[in-house]
Amino acid sequence: MNNYAVNNSPFRGLGGMLLAAGFGTRLKPFTDHYPKALAEVNSKTLLQLNIEYLQQFGIYNVIVNVHHFADQIIQKIRENNGWGSNISISDERDAILETGGGLKRAGWFFEKEECFVLMNVDVLTDLPLNEMISFHKKNKPLATLATSNRETSRYFLFNEENILCGWKNVKTGEEKIMRNAKNLTSKAFSGIHVISPEIFSLMQQREPKFSMVDVYLSLCAYQNILSFDHSQTKFIDVGKPESLQRAAELFQ
Repeated sequence: MNNYAVNNSPFRGLGGMLLAAGFGTRLKPFTDHYPKALAEVNSKTLLQLNIEYLQQFGIYNVIVNVHHFADQIIQKIRENNGWGSNISISDERDAILETGGGLKRAGWFFEKEECFVLMNVDVLTDLPLNEMISFHKKNKPLATLATSNRETSRYFLFNEENILCGWKNVKTGEEKIMRNAKNLTSKAFSGIHVISPEIFSLMQQREPKFSMVDVYLSLCAYQNILSFDHSQTKFIDVGKPESLQRAAELFQ
């Protein structure tokens, strides 16, 4: 499995995971030579910015999955002593596992947690994560998903109680309704989750490579998965070269 720590700072607060294994094809040509996690915004890498973001909420115990230019990410963490966090590596150099498979491989890291944070390394936000975690602990769903009212091609569908019921792709017309409900609301997912470790025993996917979207859709018929709306906060998916400049303006 090749999981190992690269910094030994004390554990503090909840655990977190940054998904950094992807190829970052939308960020080409940068990602022809570097991992997307090392793209810079105002002279800091996305990896550093999100490590520091998690630190704001007491999350210093973080695991990062790696595949594309994995050695560069590991070296950057070592050079900077984890930016003050205890960072472990979930090594996917043998095969990239997507978001669900990547989380499942790193599941050992969260065995003793009440809940944990999972987020894409290429999103930036000032979402009040402490409020999202408190919301999750109060309502006790299987997972809480950060969402906002913004335009995208794919949406999660929530009922009037903010419970996930389905998914749709507005470009292709594909729609999956897993829980019957009226007046479904479409919300864009922000790639930030607060999850209860119970999810690992409920994952039904047999193949090693799968998406968290598939996990949620397979479980939401009988498990509560809630929306945490952060439409009033700053947020950007740093997926394209032009979004790096926009991110630099948003997060000065």
